[in-house]
Amino acid sequence: MDPHRYCAERAARSGSSFYYSFLFLPQERRRAIVALYAFCREVDDAVDETSDPGVARLKLAWWRTELAAVYEGKAQHPVARALTDVVAAYDLRREQLEEIIAGMEMDLEHNRYPDFAALSVYCHRVAGVVGLLSAKVFGYSSPATLDYAHDLGIAFQLTNIVRDVGEDARRDRVYLPLDDIARYGLTPADILNGRDSDGMRNLLRFQIARARSYYRQALDKLPAADRRSQRAGLIMAAIYRRLLDEIDAEGTHVLKAKVSLTPLSKLWIAWKTWAAT
Repeated sequence: MDPHRYCAERAARSGSSFYYSFLFLPQERRRAIVALYAFCREVDDAVDETSDPGVARLKLAWWRTELAAVYEGKAQHPVARALTDVVAAYDLRREQLEEIIAGMEMDLEHNRYPDFAALSVYCHRVAGVVGLLSAKVFGYSSPATLDYAHDLGIAFQLTNIVRDVGEDARRDRVYLPLDDIARYGLTPADILNGRDSDGMRNLLRFQIARARSYYRQALDKLPAADRRSQRAGLIMAAIYRRLLDEIDAEGTHVLKAKVSLTPLSKLWIAWKTWAAT
């Protein structure tokens, strides 16, 4: 199968909110961002869909080797071959892609984070770096746009953490910082057991407020000159901010089930944002 078709089908199957922003890009940029997205999915799944940590580490080690092959023109995996076609054109640097792998590897080493400073390292690797690389694919003229893209990536990850708090707990993962949990009179066991309480509701509201502050911080940094080129990122932001509103409205529902938007809602938000930017 053609590598780019493989990546496109993988992205479409994922049902990710990001996929809807890709639909509006010119073909060449769409091919590049879909290849980057498919790479992120591959290394994420290497951890999340593997029950044995030793096997997961071997898979990530293989991807490091395959990533080296991308820059030598010797890649074998369809996603890596698709990346080979685009890394030079969009300045997608090997060390940044390796940092994403390092972020995924953190899930094999940590299932708790003592404070937000520690969590921020994880968010930077698995999402902030992805934001930077995405901004390069979309196109930019001002270095400030990279600062915007990094913070937007952090905002997306903080949204994911709140959305997936119950699902992660069922994997014995707690991404909410331990000092935040204690501040609201709770323990990790309260999250692992999905215990509803005023403290839990206040804890989740605090996490939602933190994510919203990162969206505002990111959008304030985006230069007007790059708004049109970064429309795909703005579509992602619009979809994710709506998702955050839904999570806020549902309260502690995230402890038991994932809150999501319908595909039609995502497409409608994507179209409105593209048309208005």
